Amino acid sequence: MLKQYFPTASYRLQYAFESGEKVDAVIKTASGYIPIDSKFPMENYRAQVQATTDVDQEIARRQFVKDVKKHISDISKKYILPDQKTTDYALMYIPSESIFYEIIRDSDLYDYATRLRVLPVSPMSFYAYIQAILMSYEGQRIQEQAKHIIQIIQSIKSDYEKVDDSMQTMGRHITNAYNQMPNVI
Repeated sequence: MLKQYFPTASYRLQYAFESGEKVDAVIKTASGYIPIDSKFPMENYRAQVQATTDVDQEIARRQFVKDVKKHISDISKKYILPDQKTTDYALMYIPSESIFYEIIRDSDLYDYATRLRVLPVSPMSFYAYIQAILMSYEGQRIQEQAKHIIQIIQSIKSDYEKVDDSMQTMGRHITNAYNQMPNVI
């Protein structure tokens, strides 16, 4: 998705931190790098869905929540590094809409992610998030162009002031020359 929507210079895949840890991707923004981790534990979710008894389903559910919390905690510790120019949050890409909804439906799990500043995103919500980032890029581009236009206008103003000074000087010289004409005759 990043390759489809972003210029190559605005993101990096397999971004390495000073610790040697590698996040799957970062998006470069004016606020810093947004870390995106797309590795996700699926086994216990599958076990929960495939469980044939309520007891097995509950055991798998607890293990799924434990896996997700560990993953959220790891993302928070490894990739949210403002001293290394990251944003103060990271994205946890969840490759399945159903798993994504399972996570955000569980208020304790979602609150845990929010406290650790890890935002779960699914393919659809990631697309929406990308669109918001792209709009901010467009705003930055417009802002940069406006700065450039202001610099040009300031340069024109400076040139105009120089021409105006020269014209005033020339006007004084012409007036002085005109006033001196009677003395020459």
